[in-house]
Amino acid sequence: MTAPHLLVHEHDDNVGVVVVEGLTAGTKMLCVVTADNSSFELESKSDVPIGHKIALKDLKEGDTAMKYGEDIGKMVAGVEKGGHVHTHNLKTKRW
Repeated sequence: MTAPHLLVHEHDDNVGVVVVEGLTAGTKMLCVVTADNSSFELESKSDVPIGHKIALKDLKEGDTAMKYGEDIGKMVAGVEKGGHVHTHNLKTKRW
């Protein structure tokens, strides 16, 4: 089995976390859902640093980002499935 590129915690999450160095656009990622160790493939649409997030589906401005089965913030810009999710398009709802 190949080591995963992306970890997703719960099936209801819409973002996953990159767990490899040097992920580049066009990579067909092995994505593992830690809740039950299931897996799926997804293509990275951009270069994404380790520890940053990738959208598991198209997200539009105003959507809630879900990680760990929890609301982690609001999308302030749209991102396509496989796109980079970070502070440039995701903000906390706390302020």
